[in-house]
Amino acid sequence: MNRKTLWFFMLPGLLLYTGLFIYPALSGLFYSFTNWDGVSTSYDFVGISNYKDSFDSIVFRKAFFNNVKFMLTVVIIQTIVSLILALILAKNTRTRVFLRALYFFPAILSSVSVGLIWSFIYDPSLGLLNTALTSGGLEQFTASWTGDANIALYAIAFVQIWAHAGQMMIVFIAGLHAIPEELMEAARIDGATRFQIFRKVTWPLLAPSATIVVSYTTIQSFKAFDLIFVMTDGGPNYATEILTTYIYHLAFSNYSFGLASAGSMIFLVLLGLLTMAQFKALRRGGANG
Repeated sequence: MNRKTLWFFMLPGLLLYTGLFIYPALSGLFYSFTNWDGVSTSYDFVGISNYKDSFDSIVFRKAFFNNVKFMLTVVIIQTIVSLILALILAKNTRTRVFLRALYFFPAILSSVSVGLIWSFIYDPSLGLLNTALTSGGLEQFTASWTGDANIALYAIAFVQIWAHAGQMMIVFIAGLHAIPEELMEAARIDGATRFQIFRKVTWPLLAPSATIVVSYTTIQSFKAFDLIFVMTDGGPNYATEILTTYIYHLAFSNYSFGLASAGSMIFLVLLGLLTMAQFKALRRGGANG
């Protein structure tokens, strides 16, 4: 098969990728240097002023730090929870297979559906959570879960973990099934405890799965736009504003498409650098383990 034929087969996918990914990305980069409002046919070039304005913006900085807090909370807790579930449910029995399906079920729901369900659960007056706490005599623990600026971000992080821990559990289970049983048996014969087996055998061999889980969860939590948009729209008082909702509000509420494009470029670079750093750290940890 010659090169022309290969290019012919690649052409449809290449055209789709260019039209849906390359062109929009380059357009965003272009408009980030303009003051385009998204409606007018004319605009002016403003250089890097959009980038300066983004970094000078109090809301942008708040959105960035909210993003970091949200990401760290979700990545750390979700990875631990999904790993524990995987270790418990790794063996193929009917009960464990059923529980895997049960824990995985929230992942097949759309984020909008999950956000609406938990908005009702978190409702301070009629919500299931406050009602259950009151019925159990724990009125002191009731709260306005998405209306209190101090806890709203973490309440949404819990929903994110609830929705996707089962999904990441499946990745860890696949990694556990790929570990040769002979290694585990040899460690048991040598008198290793369960913790020693996990630390010296299981965890190092789970490094590829952990890399996938942490990287995917990071990307997922950094762009958790739909969940936050449905539940709080970035409120109260920007307490749950993250970079994606900040960019959305700039573009479709303030009609500052040039500034929103600059924010999108900053977001893209930050996410890329963070993901690469995680890959390197996890691979180094797996090699050293």
